[in-house]
Amino acid sequence: MKTVYERGDIVPLLAEIFREFGYEGTSLSRITARTGIGKGSLYHFFPGGKEEMASAVIAEIDAWFEQAIYRPLRNDDARQAIAAMWVNVNDYFRSGGRICLVGAFALDETRERFSAAIGDYFIRWIDALRAALVRAGCPEEEARALAEESVAGVQGALVLSRALDDRAVFIRSLQTLAKRLDAAAR
Repeated sequence: MKTVYERGDIVPLLAEIFREFGYEGTSLSRITARTGIGKGSLYHFFPGGKEEMASAVIAEIDAWFEQAIYRPLRNDDARQAIAAMWVNVNDYFRSGGRICLVGAFALDETRERFSAAIGDYFIRWIDALRAALVRAGCPEEEARALAEESVAGVQGALVLSRALDDRAVFIRSLQTLAKRLDAAAR
């Protein structure tokens, strides 16, 4: 029996392949080998090839962050949304075991190809966190600095925990960042 895929079924598979090999290291032959999906089927779903696949992955990541992180930070109780952000970030990045694909794309030649989406991802996260901190009573200037520091801290913690092969580094970093924001929001 042949497996029938929908485009939405393929995108998470592609995300993990791009995470493992990066944009440049991900070839159609690698994708077909890892997914078992033929090139013809891939081009049916993604006529624009690898670039369209990567765009779909970035869009899916963005949609997840919009729903789970940005929207609650902008609209929900500020302190609860900030606390939920740390839980969701830890879950999403599998306690430091999963790289940030958007961050990885920002570091190599891929950045130019997807610069608008990459920049928007980080700008919206920082701005939503800044807004929540302000609503929680943190002065605007301090809120912006803490938001930038927090997003940078998440990215740095991901790199360090992967480099040291120690997920506890990521978890400790999130806990430290959470304590800083909690103290600032009082």
